[in-house]
Amino acid sequence: MVDKQAIIKEFALKEGDTGSCEVQVALLTARVKHLTEHLRGNHKDFHSRRGLIAMTARRRKLLDYLKRQDFNRYTAIITKLQLRR
Repeated sequence: MVDKQAIIKEFALKEGDTGSCEVQVALLTARVKHLTEHLRGNHKDFHSRRGLIAMTARRRKLLDYLKRQDFNRYTAIITKLQLRR
C-alpha cells in the first residue's frame, strides 16, 4: 500500500511535521495512485471510485490553498510529485 513514514520523512518541512500541505498532498497522491491501480482491475467498484473522487477533490483544495499562500512551495510540490498544472 502506502509507506506513510517514508512519504512524511521526504516531504516534511521539519522534524515531526505531519500536517503541512506538502505532506498531506503527497500522502493523498500516493493513495490516489494506489486506488487508481485498484480501479483499473475492478472497474465496477463504485464505492472506491467515489472515495477516489473525494480524495482528488481534497488534494485539489489543498493545492489551491498552497498556491494562494506560497506559490514557490506550490510549484515545488507540483514538480516533485509530477502533477499536472
